[in-house]
Amino acid sequence: MPNRTGTKVKRPDYGLDSSQNARRVVLESVGEYEKVTITRTLLSQVMSAMGRKGGKTGGKNRMALLTAEERSAMGKAAAAKRWGTKKPKK
Repeated sequence: MPNRTGTKVKRPDYGLDSSQNARRVVLESVGEYEKVTITRTLLSQVMSAMGRKGGKTGGKNRMALLTAEERSAMGKAAAAKRWGTKKPKK
């Protein structure tokens, strides 16, 4: 049978924990809806921006500091890890 993508109804989880999500499901089942608002504190916004900035530049700067031999060794180690021996199936 072909894999049909896009046929499932995707509902956002709104970043809720399991009990909040369960409450939302119950309210939807009885026809009531509650507006969900997600508030981000200033601290979480600042930390998010810092992480995004570091993630964009971190790898490039790290690779610029390495020699060609070190980069090659890292690449070979990554390839060996990815394509090395496979775990036996249970």
